[in-house]
Amino acid sequence: QVQLVESGGGLVQAGGSLRLSCAASGSIFSINVMAWYRQAPGKQRELVATITSGGRINYADSVKGRFTISRDNAKNTVYLQMNSLKPEDTAVYYCNAVLRDGGSSWGQGTQVTVSS
Repeated sequence: QVQLVESGGGLVQAGGSLRLSCAASGSIFSINVMAWYRQAPGKQRELVATITSGGRINYADSVKGRFTISRDNAKNTVYLQMNSLKPEDTAVYYCNAVLRDGGSSWGQGTQVTVSS
């Protein structure tokens, strides 16, 4: 089993930056893909960015060029650097781990609010 804890959310003005962190613990070796999702009020949860154990990275079109996903294997932590934030980026951001056996773990979420 894998446990995930997010941090780094908050309130920022449009054009500002935030960095989210997701610390993983437990069966780290079983993680295949780490991802960030977000869910805005009244909307479905959407995929923001992924990073595989091999280092392959993908982004949603809406965040390309503004967000950067990265990881620090020594700290078992994945980051989401968010620049040029827009009000439409306001959402609860969730960290997700896809395991090699097909299982999945979720963090508790962290609120990001971007004011105009």
